[in-house]
Amino acid sequence: MFRTALRNVLAYKARLLMTVLAVMLGVAFVSGTLVFTDTLGTAYKNQSAKSYDNVAVAISSSAGGTTHPRSKDAAADEGLTQQTLDRISKLPGVASAIGRVSGFAGAADSKGRLIGSGWSNTGANFAPGPDGKDPRYTFVSGNGPAQAGDVALDKETAARGGFHVGDPVEVATNGPVRTYTVSGIFTTDDGAVSAGGSLVLFDTASAQQLYLTPGHYQEITVVGAKGASQQQILAEVKPLLPKDGTADAQTGKELADAQAKQIEDSFSAMSTMLMVFAAIALFVGVFLIANTFTMLVAQRTKELALLRALGASRRQVTRSVLTEALIVGGTASAAGFALGVTIASGLRSAMNGLGAKVPAGPLIVAPTTVVAAFAVGVLITMVAAWLPARRAARIPPVAAMSSAELPAPAKSLLLRNVVGVILACGGAGLVVAGAATGRDSGRRAVGIGAFLLLVGLIVLTPLLSRPVLTVVRAPLARVFGVSGNLAARNARRNPRRTAATASALAIGLTLITGLSVLGVSVGRSVDEATVDNLSADYMVRMASGMPLDPSVAGEISKVRGVTAATALESAYFDVDGRFSAVTAADPRGLAETVRVTTVTGSQSPQTALAEGKILVDDKTAKSRGWKAGDVVQASYPDGTKAEVTIGGTFADNLVLSPVVMSDTLLAPHVDKPEVPQVLVKTTGGADAKTAEAIADGLGNNPAISIMDRQGIRNTFGGVINNMLNIMYGLLGMSLIIAVLGVVNTLAMSVFERRREIGMLRAIGLDRSRIKRMIRLEAVVISLFGAVSGVALGLFIAWATGRTISADLQAYVMVLPWGRIAIFLGLAALVGVLAAVWPARRAARLDVLDAIMTE
Repeated sequence: MFRTALRNVLAYKARLLMTVLAVMLGVAFVSGTLVFTDTLGTAYKNQSAKSYDNVAVAISSSAGGTTHPRSKDAAADEGLTQQTLDRISKLPGVASAIGRVSGFAGAADSKGRLIGSGWSNTGANFAPGPDGKDPRYTFVSGNGPAQAGDVALDKETAARGGFHVGDPVEVATNGPVRTYTVSGIFTTDDGAVSAGGSLVLFDTASAQQLYLTPGHYQEITVVGAKGASQQQILAEVKPLLPKDGTADAQTGKELADAQAKQIEDSFSAMSTMLMVFAAIALFVGVFLIANTFTMLVAQRTKELALLRALGASRRQVTRSVLTEALIVGGTASAAGFALGVTIASGLRSAMNGLGAKVPAGPLIVAPTTVVAAFAVGVLITMVAAWLPARRAARIPPVAAMSSAELPAPAKSLLLRNVVGVILACGGAGLVVAGAATGRDSGRRAVGIGAFLLLVGLIVLTPLLSRPVLTVVRAPLARVFGVSGNLAARNARRNPRRTAATASALAIGLTLITGLSVLGVSVGRSVDEATVDNLSADYMVRMASGMPLDPSVAGEISKVRGVTAATALESAYFDVDGRFSAVTAADPRGLAETVRVTTVTGSQSPQTALAEGKILVDDKTAKSRGWKAGDVVQASYPDGTKAEVTIGGTFADNLVLSPVVMSDTLLAPHVDKPEVPQVLVKTTGGADAKTAEAIADGLGNNPAISIMDRQGIRNTFGGVINNMLNIMYGLLGMSLIIAVLGVVNTLAMSVFERRREIGMLRAIGLDRSRIKRMIRLEAVVISLFGAVSGVALGLFIAWATGRTISADLQAYVMVLPWGRIAIFLGLAALVGVLAAVWPARRAARLDVLDAIMTE
């Protein structure tokens, strides 16, 4: 029986090609994901461990780099002092101790543009030892900065900007842009540079002046003396730390382990997401595999019946078909594994080409990856072939010898329909219940219900296909004549096969439609909560995400044509016992640049703020039980407590924090306000000259981004669009497999209908109409699956949207009719393209040979 199974695979290798491709693509997705994430994770772990090779103990302070404004009594939080550094250096177990300071710094190229991605552009101090070298950096030319006015650049940044030693370079921090001289160029393992950013080194005094206060450090790294253990050094260092708890010390091993765990977690999340899409692709492949083996069994009825007549048992026939599946799955898994490793290697090279510098390291192909790839491929193939194998074993020898194909028993369809109704109704009920519940618990119910509903509809597809295809038969016959009539009859003839083919497309279109509706709806809602709530023409931000210097608003207000420049200050402190995000702004400037829609309260927002009252987001007010006129206690950043009155509530506005107050109310309690953005209103609206004038007023700082209303829209909604594009790309794999399913179904259908096609040719149906019949059959099946998927996707998107609306008040479901039309059009195109080869094959059949086929 094994030799028979092997001969069958070799004999039907052309018909099994699509199955091999489907399994191969799914396995390639799985193995490529595992190899890619293992390779990157290991490379980053090794790089991280390397950066701690010579670090015995690291002391870090909470000073500097904070996203919260410092209170006026924050002198104790200025970092680690020079005295602390000196005392640590003199400890018996310490060979050397180096103080570090860092923050944002971005170098500009010759056109004044920021080099590197803003969030990973870093500035730090060059801290040479007695030998004049800093162990973190290796200079390829020049030397480290020794005085104010000099900087050193990492090799990648220097190359991108075309800088050499002695060249002038403009460097932006969160203060004014300054011109420095390049003193040296170095290489480094710093993670910011590996992520596509840049690193600028200053002398220590300049870095302290920029990022902290003179004579203070954010971090001290300790190199141990020979024979001293890390734990011993840690015990010596701890008594010297500030008593107020603003600094913490850890061993180099602890830091390396924590960093490795963080890297592992981040790559684990990415791997999980990719594996979900791999599972979708494999799930779609199940339909193709099951369809293939079902048709192969039907076409080999006489052969299998002969085996039964010669003494083969049912169990042997089942094992024979499953052995074929094992051979196909093993072959496809091997090819898919090789393709996955190739894809992983190519992705790493592509990342390097796009500027994300992946650390050097070998390609990691773990034994678990090999086992997982082959286990998945073989298991999926054998599971999909199990039912066809059981059907093959049930063929009665005598009855099978007299029939080319036996129809499925009615009982099995009845049972299938009952199970499908139970799953679909239960899933739909859960989806509706989740939509009514809302928020996180509702989303879980919607997710479980959507899965059950999808499975239920897949099970019910044979039942649903009959009435649908019966309805389309009449218009097809009227428009395309005999070809259209036959196409509809052929698609309706075998509902199981039609259902399996259409279901693969339905799964992909369900996910794509649901994601599109949610993406467009959330994007529109975000747009309404941001751009539509602004009367400002520009938003000014730091490209790095760091706060702007408080002087920026004043400088912008001096620009001709600017009527308002409102700094939106950000703070975080307790309001009525709960930690709250707060926006503080000048009441008049806020009224000129932001449309604050009052929900409750008798005063205008400007008047309420000017009187020292606060405004609260309506959703926050409801969740905390606040209403206009309530008096609540605010615990400011400096520890001062005071009672404030709620002047009113306002509608959802993503530009503002849940709590809004006047800047004069916050000012006495902070040393230096944090200004994440400045809103600008001009007399003539946004235009290139005004934007250029604002940039000139800010010294053409390359780190400052000046966005018009479209730029604001892209900033807030760009993440959603990027995620949608990624999702489309990942789901594309499942659609490719679905297309292979259509091709496979039509090709094998043509083979089993050779006699019928020959008879049609003999009675006068020419080749062009034969081709048209096959193409129309493919289009009908494809559109049936696509329409089913689109309908289900819209329903799931509606339910998910109801749960989102609890958190995003401006959410309104938007139907992207243009995209839906494109999806349906692509489904029809898929049918036409998938039918090209089967249609040509059908049209070229020899009439006499086809008629003689038994």
